[in-house]
Amino acid sequence: MSVRMRSALFTPATHPERFAKAEEVDADFLIIDLEDAIAPKDKKSARATAFATLNAAKEARFPCIIRINGLDTSAGLCDVLELLESPVQPEFLLLPKTESVAHLQIVDRLLSEKGLSTRLIGLIESAVGLKVVADIAHATPRLAALMFGAADLAADLGCGPFAANLTFARVSLVSACATAAIAAIDSPFFDIRDLAGLERAALQAADMGFAGKAAIHPNQIAAINQAFTPTVDEIAAARAILIENCRGVGQVNGVMVDEAVARQARRVLARAGQSAEV
Repeated sequence: MSVRMRSALFTPATHPERFAKAEEVDADFLIIDLEDAIAPKDKKSARATAFATLNAAKEARFPCIIRINGLDTSAGLCDVLELLESPVQPEFLLLPKTESVAHLQIVDRLLSEKGLSTRLIGLIESAVGLKVVADIAHATPRLAALMFGAADLAADLGCGPFAANLTFARVSLVSACATAAIAAIDSPFFDIRDLAGLERAALQAADMGFAGKAAIHPNQIAAINQAFTPTVDEIAAARAILIENCRGVGQVNGVMVDEAVARQARRVLARAGQSAEV
């Protein structure tokens, strides 16, 4: 996808006073959460608050993602119906527990009938979803990204929520996204006190091929943005590689340059939000 999604900050829909925090800390997106962060008794009021905030801000609002409730729940169906009638749309709709191609295609069809441009992000957080993630990644052109749900997936698999236990799952998701040319977004880091651990996890995710990482606290955004933003030296090296590649086989900093190396250089510039034209 052309838009950068290095960081996205989850915020409960019941706390609209916190929505502005995403922009203040330089997150790329705000995620307004109607699902996990909302008690069942508050679902209706949370939905009303989320869409009232969207409609009030209109064009001046910060780019946002709305995480709806599952489509197999009455709350999720009400979320979708509210979205379809809303005069102002979020940039993205995050679908929890995405477990099939049909899961995405149903929402795609409903949005298309209304002529809406809102794009979709599928949340892969179950063993069933992981098993068919390659198919899900190609479900619809409206799909912009897949997000990895570490906590729910670990619970589903019966393993500890440690990164090493979920390496295969992360690689599977990144590979599926690569084949479909969509973004892979990593799960939040849940210990908000461990900023050093967050930094390591974010750097590992970037090295694994993720385009960004979700956050559950404003204090996490700076480390995430830094991990997913190439350094000045990395950008300079990428440009040198592309220049050398135009001349044929050569080398930069002792590394032989071929098309595979050039492709990596283009990815670096894309992550930096820069053109790869030479």
